[in-house]
Amino acid sequence: MNETVHQLERMQELWTTGYLMGFKSSNTSDEFLKEKRAQIMSRGLPKQKPIEGVKQVLVLASGKGGVGKSTTAVNIALALAANDSTKSVGLLDADVYGPSIPRMMHLKGNPELTSQNLMRPLKNYGIECMSMGFLVEETAPVVWRGLMVMSAIEKLLRQVEWGQLDYLVIDMPPGTGDVQLSVSQNIPIAGAVIVSTPQDIALLDARKGAEMFRKVHVPVLGLVQNMSVFQCPKCKHETHIFGTDGVRDLAKTLGLDVLGQSLSADSYGNNKKITNTSRMNCSSQGYMIKPFNKVIFQCKQ
Repeated sequence: MNETVHQLERMQELWTTGYLMGFKSSNTSDEFLKEKRAQIMSRGLPKQKPIEGVKQVLVLASGKGGVGKSTTAVNIALALAANDSTKSVGLLDADVYGPSIPRMMHLKGNPELTSQNLMRPLKNYGIECMSMGFLVEETAPVVWRGLMVMSAIEKLLRQVEWGQLDYLVIDMPPGTGDVQLSVSQNIPIAGAVIVSTPQDIALLDARKGAEMFRKVHVPVLGLVQNMSVFQCPKCKHETHIFGTDGVRDLAKTLGLDVLGQSLSADSYGNNKKITNTSRMNCSSQGYMIKPFNKVIFQCKQ
């Protein structure tokens, strides 16, 4: 698949260069480009191959960075485990450039290798975790081109000893680029959850993310609205600093459900917080089991 994409990009580059230099003959060039594109695409997309030992894969995505996608992915993984203690859950950090899972799951260290040269996930709070952050220093930038990133993603998917997992939650990087396309086309995915904040700019990219998954035939389970409420710690007054119904309106436009939203800690009375032992300071955002019940229900279908 990487070779196919590279050839298509190279063709487009040559065609554009010819146009700018004045060498373009509209009929000849257009016909040549169409013919070569058809030849390459006729080879077909890669066949999806399940990750060994993994029953269901759930991906968390967002068009825009900084909307709380990784926090939501961690909470969904914890909610899946808390909802049924007989189920085993894994969490894969697919953000090569900016891995967040090691710090959120309070994990450090390098994965051990099995006799088959597979990496063993690091485990905390009952969740098996794998991330590029375990393979590089926390402050070291990953300065890689696309092909190296694709190779790293392939290793994180195929060269990890996950054991037997009922659910693998994948925290995708922001955007709709190579990583999203590679993961979507190479492994069967039970569903995708799109995370966004209520602002217009974030919603524009969230819509692109949802449309991308539809184009590659991945079911979109619904949307999660994050950072929707700020509660004053003194008077408990709630302020919708980023707006109120942005994600709900987008969900109606796309014909999708709103699966949950960040709520104040008092909104669910005495419901048990799922993050109060994880040292992630997420309890201040009010994440609890109930907002993710819809996500869990969708995963089990």
